Amino acid sequence: MGFAPEGIKLICIGAVSVVVGCIASFWLKWLGVPLLVFGVFFSLFSAFFFRDPDRNAVFAPEDIVCPADGTVLSVRTEDDPNVTVVRIFLSVFNVHLQRSPMEGKVESVTYTKGKFAIAYKPEASKNERNFIKITGANGRFAHVEQLTGSIARRIVAYVKAGGEVKAGDKIGMIYFGSQVAVYLPKDVRISVNPGDKVYGAETILGHWAHQ
Repeated sequence: MGFAPEGIKLICIGAVSVVVGCIASFWLKWLGVPLLVFGVFFSLFSAFFFRDPDRNAVFAPEDIVCPADGTVLSVRTEDDPNVTVVRIFLSVFNVHLQRSPMEGKVESVTYTKGKFAIAYKPEASKNERNFIKITGANGRFAHVEQLTGSIARRIVAYVKAGGEVKAGDKIGMIYFGSQVAVYLPKDVRISVNPGDKVYGAETILGHWAHQ
């Protein structure tokens, strides 16, 4: 178990607050207690939220890997009738790292400004987002969309255009409640349904059609 890079700084800030609170409590008695309590809470929450659990599953070439922990909101076609979109809601209790659904090349990473609707609402599809296009052999693709929520509104992509990824590799992170959408060819066989609990780099989202 490790921690996402973005969380280490926050954990350290909480730890410093604990030390300062202890010193203040020694000299100023109860006046340092609020800072001490804040530091403990902030450190523990940051460590929990930015946790990076080991995910060592081995996948078959036909597996499409789930890119995020959370709850499946929908599985359907949207604007493009040739594309199936799987939307996953991430609560503040879920691991917030995103992972690649497939082995391939990162074609592009596009940031788009947008709204900050609550992440499980339908209108969240228009939120601020990163769109990561990943392509592989035989015309396969898995585009991962990171959408921010209504609270912290921060989004990070770990990959850049031209990079290579393997199935399950970490590709980004969203802070404090969010949504991840995966765009796949319509002929894939999806293995999850709305309401299912899924886990990044553990759950099999579906399987590629035989080619």
